[in-house]
Amino acid sequence: MMWSWETFIDAFPFVIKGINVTLGLTFTSYVLALAAGFIWLALESTPLRPFNFIIYWIREFIRSTPPIVQIFFLYFAWPMVPYIGTSFTPFIAAMIALGVHFSTYIAEVYRSGIESVDKGQWEASKALNFSKKDTWMKIVLPQALPPTIPMLGNYLIILFKEVPLAATIGVVGILSLGRTYGANTWSYIEPLTIVALLFLLLSYPSAVLIRKLEDKVNRRFDKKNTKVKVTE
Repeated sequence: MMWSWETFIDAFPFVIKGINVTLGLTFTSYVLALAAGFIWLALESTPLRPFNFIIYWIREFIRSTPPIVQIFFLYFAWPMVPYIGTSFTPFIAAMIALGVHFSTYIAEVYRSGIESVDKGQWEASKALNFSKKDTWMKIVLPQALPPTIPMLGNYLIILFKEVPLAATIGVVGILSLGRTYGANTWSYIEPLTIVALLFLLLSYPSAVLIRKLEDKVNRRFDKKNTKVKVTE
């Protein structure tokens, strides 16, 4: 079938109704991923090596399997697990699956940021008798945060692009509505083009914003370092 601007205009308000669901799933999954990333890092930092080994391979298993398989497992298979299985709505199943999946990558981002802090900073905080809270809040995190911003931002954009996988279990986002419109009218090119354009219009400005945020944080961090050097 030929391209029809009339169909495009007619499909746009129908498809865009799902934008709240798509964005809502993106941000809730991302918040879960950010929180769970800290949990992975904490669990693997315990002094119990056998426990750390088990946690490491659980995380590797989650990271190495496709997110769509994990979405299917939580929605279709998890309710069938004896004793502990429970049913999830499509939205919750997708949120947990995507959030936990991306948390395994974000844990590595946290680790790389923390490891980028020079060992002398840790030793200096001990010499100054800083508490653990002050060491993390005043020494470690201000230095570990800037290098992680671009990576965390990239994972947010990647997660946003993975959200359409949730349509496979019935989450009514923009992709699901685009397919529905196409099935009802036998015109797929216009609604799916709208879906692609919406993802482009939302993801590209996000990438630009992340770069500006990275530059802003780096400038602040450089100013703090300059003040510290002048004081010394």
